[in-house]
Amino acid sequence: MTTTAPPSSSSSGFSKYLRDFGWDLLIGSIAAFYVIMVPYTKVEESFNVQAMHDILYHRHHIDKYDHLDFPGVVPRTFMGALIFSVLASPLVLLMHAIHLPKIYSLLAVRMMEGCIVLLALRFFRIQVRRKFGYHVEAFFAILTAVQFHLLFYSTRPLPNILAFGLVNLAYSFWFKGNPYATLRCLTCASIVFRCDTVLLFGPIGIELLLQSKSISISEAIKCCISSAFLCIVFTVLLDTVMWQRILWPELEVFWFNSVLNRSSEWGTQSFHWYFTSALPRSLLVAYPLCLAGVLLDRRVMQYIVPVFCFVLLYSKLPHKELRFIIGSIPMFNVSAAITASRLYINKKKDGWRWLYIMLLGSFLVSLGCSVMTFIASYYNYPGAYALKALHQADTSNTTKEKFVHIDAFTAMNGVSRFCENEYPWRYSKEEGIALDEYHDRNFTYLLNEHFHIDGYKCLFAVNGFSGARLQVGFPPFLLLKEPKVFVHGNMRDGDIDHFSWPGCP
Repeated sequence: MTTTAPPSSSSSGFSKYLRDFGWDLLIGSIAAFYVIMVPYTKVEESFNVQAMHDILYHRHHIDKYDHLDFPGVVPRTFMGALIFSVLASPLVLLMHAIHLPKIYSLLAVRMMEGCIVLLALRFFRIQVRRKFGYHVEAFFAILTAVQFHLLFYSTRPLPNILAFGLVNLAYSFWFKGNPYATLRCLTCASIVFRCDTVLLFGPIGIELLLQSKSISISEAIKCCISSAFLCIVFTVLLDTVMWQRILWPELEVFWFNSVLNRSSEWGTQSFHWYFTSALPRSLLVAYPLCLAGVLLDRRVMQYIVPVFCFVLLYSKLPHKELRFIIGSIPMFNVSAAITASRLYINKKKDGWRWLYIMLLGSFLVSLGCSVMTFIASYYNYPGAYALKALHQADTSNTTKEKFVHIDAFTAMNGVSRFCENEYPWRYSKEEGIALDEYHDRNFTYLLNEHFHIDGYKCLFAVNGFSGARLQVGFPPFLLLKEPKVFVHGNMRDGDIDHFSWPGCP
């Protein structure tokens, strides 16, 4: 008689580790890959990026902070930037001590943000497992991994993403059956980070009052008022000091976007744009699957309807961007994961087998679309690549100042204070300089969107993403690039002739 030896404690411990943290390793690795490959940021992230830089490098010298010179259209809270900077500061101090370039500090604060945001997503995934089972949890993680936008945005210092972490916590408490904690998270997100989270707060609050027997209107109002009061106190105290005037940032944002409706100055989209463009691009295969999930498991209906109403309410605002509704993606993924789980469980039955094979194929298609989108995004920061190339090209150790002017287009496409080098490099983002005025200025280099500038020689150009074109063959999409940022050298400065420049096309 033979017996099977019990599994060793080490192998069982490793299996438990994979079961508990395997999906986190997968999702976290993809998010970290995006950060490392595309560390630069766009204009939408400029406030929090510059704020984190100033907190880390200028500390209590607020008069040196970037936002006092370039305040932006509306003020934003320093709360998120302060949290991530403080948490990342030990690592940044170590990097500074060993003289690493400042771009590594940007990686550190973005990684820290990603850890916090994805930790909240992990809490939500655990509640998905407890409510719907391991198979649904697994497909929820797989769908998240093969989608591009959620993990790419998860480390980007946008107000929407700062609120996104609290929204995921709210979803977790909602699934767990803790309505008051759900309301507190949504209140904090709306008051501090993104006022339009109230469009999600409203439908979820109504659903909680209608479905939950453990919550009363009076207690819910007390919970929301007390949470709002504390959040207002914290954000007003911090931001009044940082902005040097009495300020509740999200109140001014609400007035600008909703009352004055001036957000439409940055472009408008049709009412159906979220449903016909943004959600299909972000959800990919999960988009049709989430529709079927509502029919296969009625339990998810009470969660999907409020989130759907959130997107519907947001569709009324003329200015639309995917990041505005990114908080809806995890919930839609839950419904999609329910459909995928049902196909997996029934894969051996006639008829279901082919549907399951189609599901696996659609995962590969979604992954291919995400790869293409990532490549396009990689080439979407020509300003940062131009400044990096300039630093690498001019390697002279002279103590003579190298004065670089960065125009608005370049600054909006990847350049931040984290991209700057130490002395003798100096930088200017002065706005409003006409092309014919550069000749009379003492800039050594110009990073500009214009090909020709009097008094300056075009040294090289950096390509950026300009579009995509269908083609017969593989890959089916051809990404198009064209010169976006031109680097010019002052012809009166003889030192620039000491280097070999590739020239401009």
